[in-house]
Amino acid sequence: MIIPVYDTVILPDVDYQLGISDLTDDEKSRIKIDNNRVLLMPLKESKERTSLTMEDFYGLGVEAEVLELRETPKGTRIHAQTREKVRLIDLNVGDTLLEGSFESLEEVSDITVKAEQNLLEDLKKTTTEIATHIQGGELAIQYIKGIHSINEYGAAFCQFFDMSQDEKYHLLSTDSLKERGLLIEEALRKFKGSIDLQLDLDKRYNETEGVTYKRQAIRKQMGMLQKELESMDPNSASEEDEYKKKIEAADMPEEARKEADRALHRYLESQPTDPERSVLENYLDFMTSLKWKLDPTPVPDLAKARKILDRDHYGLKKVKDRIIQQIAVMTLKKSQSGSILLLVGAPGTGKTSMGKSIAEALGRKYVRISLGGVRDEAEIRGHRRTYVGAMPGRIMEGIKRSGSMNPVVVLDEVDKLAQSFQGDPASALLEVLDPEQNNTFTDHYLNVPYDLSNVFFICTANSYDTIPGPLLDRMEVIQLPGYTPFEKLQIAKQYLMPRAMEDAGITKKQLHISQGAMKKIIDSYTMEAGVRGLKKQLDILCRHAATEIVEKGDDQILSVKEADLGKYLGNKPIPHDRILKPSTREGVVTGLAWTQAGGEILFIETSVMPGNGKIIITGQLGDVMKESAEIALSLLKSSFLNKKLDFSDKDIHIHVPEGAVPKDGPSAGVTLFTALVSLVTGKRVDPHLAMTGEISLRGQVLPIGGLPEKLMAAQRAGVRKVLIPKDNVRDLGDVPKEVTSSLEIVPVDTVGDVIHEALGISLPRLNRPLFDIADETAKSRTEEKERESSKDSTENLSGKKASVQETGKKAGKKTWR
Repeated sequence: MIIPVYDTVILPDVDYQLGISDLTDDEKSRIKIDNNRVLLMPLKESKERTSLTMEDFYGLGVEAEVLELRETPKGTRIHAQTREKVRLIDLNVGDTLLEGSFESLEEVSDITVKAEQNLLEDLKKTTTEIATHIQGGELAIQYIKGIHSINEYGAAFCQFFDMSQDEKYHLLSTDSLKERGLLIEEALRKFKGSIDLQLDLDKRYNETEGVTYKRQAIRKQMGMLQKELESMDPNSASEEDEYKKKIEAADMPEEARKEADRALHRYLESQPTDPERSVLENYLDFMTSLKWKLDPTPVPDLAKARKILDRDHYGLKKVKDRIIQQIAVMTLKKSQSGSILLLVGAPGTGKTSMGKSIAEALGRKYVRISLGGVRDEAEIRGHRRTYVGAMPGRIMEGIKRSGSMNPVVVLDEVDKLAQSFQGDPASALLEVLDPEQNNTFTDHYLNVPYDLSNVFFICTANSYDTIPGPLLDRMEVIQLPGYTPFEKLQIAKQYLMPRAMEDAGITKKQLHISQGAMKKIIDSYTMEAGVRGLKKQLDILCRHAATEIVEKGDDQILSVKEADLGKYLGNKPIPHDRILKPSTREGVVTGLAWTQAGGEILFIETSVMPGNGKIIITGQLGDVMKESAEIALSLLKSSFLNKKLDFSDKDIHIHVPEGAVPKDGPSAGVTLFTALVSLVTGKRVDPHLAMTGEISLRGQVLPIGGLPEKLMAAQRAGVRKVLIPKDNVRDLGDVPKEVTSSLEIVPVDTVGDVIHEALGISLPRLNRPLFDIADETAKSRTEEKERESSKDSTENLSGKKASVQETGKKAGKKTWR
């Protein structure tokens, strides 16, 4: 009979006490029938007896003699003496019995009795050392004293020390007694190593606790000694006292003071090796560096403010007036902050420097915060101090850098904020710029409210199209128009050239630039609304001049004229479109466009060719401009119904030169329509005429944007007359007088007005309903086809062309020019 055992090492020649919880009466009877002989077979895992198979056993076991069966509350207790090792050959699973056949295996006794006893003594000694440090160790020491063989020790070892089921079976499967003893010794050595490691860790921990207690005691004594020193020398102060003095001097609000005190307490309780210590130190330094009270500021002087603005910026009268108004309101209200101003303009128009001038005019500190490319919300709100390398946000960092609670803060490039998976920085700015919320702005790093309501925020952007609506609503937009050539000339003479000469080390006596040369630099070597590119060109010229002065001597006097610019700036000036040549054919019209660099003129070219009614549009036009072309063509067809225009056998090609440059926008509508009418009627448009405006299917000319820049571009290109939408007349006040005085500006309300001004003709008027004309047109086409069919039949019969048929042919011909 087979008795399966689990989680027990079964070795030959060992006396065992086994507990079997489910031994049946049939099995007890069978043990007696078999002369108390049983097979003890180890299982791989615990399972029900009735579901066991050969695969559930390890394959090796031992034959044992049952010396005693004793019933207990937990089952049957079997006292057995193992004999020889066996291998299970087959298995018979009955309802109540497990039976099987086996073969006996011999063990190799390859160790002398003396060697076995020596090894056994070493094992007992090591076990005694270990047992003193484990639970139940005393019982193990008493038990091993009665052991006299390696097999007995192996069975005892597995009861008191942890071993896996596979390791236990490995002891049984080893045939060599010597090897079995070495395996037990190796397992015991590993267990002793883990015990020694644990003891070492416990010892170190106890030592650390002792050091900590000692450090606290020493710190307490140092505190007492420090107080004694302070009483003797008032100038000496501890680290704790220094921070306390800083916190007291900062005059924080109650909530911030409590947070600072908590941080100081944790800092003093931390160890020098504690990672949090440096974080707390940086936090305390940041909190005590912030200004928590308003600094007294002088009452703004409007005359002085205007003088500062005029000194630093030429022109921009409308912008300066708005800033003066803001300063006046702040003075009357005795308020530290005003409306959130958004200065919008092309690069180089003076947006950022305007903020610096405002700060000087108000007598406040100035700080600039660049937001271009910021895509993480934590850059605005700060990082929480739980993160490694946590830092305050850019807003609070800027406030700290300014050293004031009410500085002028310029938020540069707010139109270039980006969204990402890390959050939306533009949404974080809503709290910063909202007057109703920013008096309790909470930076994640600071973790206490900070009052930003006294900060004068000024934002800058190149365009407000990319600024989210909720953020744009909190700001007052002030448009900075591009500078006129005259303004650029004055800026270059009064600001840029003196600064460039100073940077190059050139005196006024050593270099002179003629006004004609300066104008050519502006017109031919720059293409921008601002003056940044002009500054670069003047810097290049001064560097060349400095080189020439050094080579020829300090007494050298240089005079740069218009013809000399190629020598200093190169012979490849930036090309600007000029007006069309007088010989330009029909179908070509001059339009006006707005770009980031200011205004430019562009040309709309049209052509017609035989085809099948296709509309070809080239020049890298955007969707809006393509739709404007379709509207212009539809309006053309509806305007010339009386002329019976037929495009079914013609292709129309619309092209805008400079195909590498993307173009889009609705303001080319009137230009496209005029070009098509010019093509259809064969009338040329005056090259000195330009136009801008959006059109509708009803023929209305709708208002457009960027009018000042477009008119400046027209003036620069040599245009004399400009057609603008009637609704844009109100924008002429933003256009410099030197531009409007050099142009004939004609407001137009409908496309009829445009065609009358551009071509000197009137659009046909419809006197009958559209469907009547369409029916008549279809009837005319049917009659024409019948005449042609009749003509072909007559030709086939007579081989001649009748004069009547020839007359019919002439009557059906379409005239395009």
